[in-house]
Amino acid sequence: MIAAALLHPDVSPKVVDRFRSSGIDIEILDNLEHAENVSAALIFGGDGTVHRHLAQLHQQKIPMLVVPTGSGNDFTKGLGIRSVDIALRAWRQFCSNGKNVKEIDLGVIRAGSQETFFCCVAGIGMDAEANARANRMPPWLKSRGGYVLAALQSLIAFKPVEMNISANGREISRSAFFIAVGNALSYGGGMKVTPQATLDDGLLDVCLVSAMNKLKLLCWVPTIFFGQHLRLKEVEYFRASQIRIEAERKLELYADGESAAQTPLEIGLIRRGLCLIVPA
Repeated sequence: MIAAALLHPDVSPKVVDRFRSSGIDIEILDNLEHAENVSAALIFGGDGTVHRHLAQLHQQKIPMLVVPTGSGNDFTKGLGIRSVDIALRAWRQFCSNGKNVKEIDLGVIRAGSQETFFCCVAGIGMDAEANARANRMPPWLKSRGGYVLAALQSLIAFKPVEMNISANGREISRSAFFIAVGNALSYGGGMKVTPQATLDDGLLDVCLVSAMNKLKLLCWVPTIFFGQHLRLKEVEYFRASQIRIEAERKLELYADGESAAQTPLEIGLIRRGLCLIVPA
């Protein structure tokens, strides 16, 4: 059996060495495009690194293990993989009997002829602008509360935008700060924006934050880490299998921390579209 190791550029190849002791050949690759006879993939990085390889992982149905070596690691936290040691134990079990494999849903964004996959959360509005700001920060700052700082900066500058949302036959029009659509429960290093999301239930969790006093929203930003923002009357939370979003002006959508599309767009799910190696 051969496994592919896919590394974020800032991750040292030496981190792969601990995983070689399981008796499986591991090849460090840039991507899976021309990979042959690969039976599993090890991804060393964070949510953005996973995001960049989703299309090939889905197409080739390759089981993947994400080793948390990124700045946010929200995807791995949702799987119970909070350290490299936990990932290593899951890898050794997979190499031993291959039974710790789980299929989850895969988010898909469609804008015109463009199709982009995501695994965690896709956001439009203030949170997308915060993502863009955070991505321009040095890695040491981004991994130490950089997203919160970026969110606060974006809150000051952002003006609510009129959004039109269609979801499973339901029509919503709101002046909103942002809308987050999650297959997983958190983004931005632990901000539980869609705290009730489940990776394999066939539904997207939608969090719509309507216009409100900015000081009020500022006071409530820290509560997102605990999912308590759902108590705000201006927050609407629901589930849908598919959602279409339009806005009065073009807005950028960020998914898994990466720029992915612009409105108008549709977001849906591919049932059991991704195969994961998880802790027992």
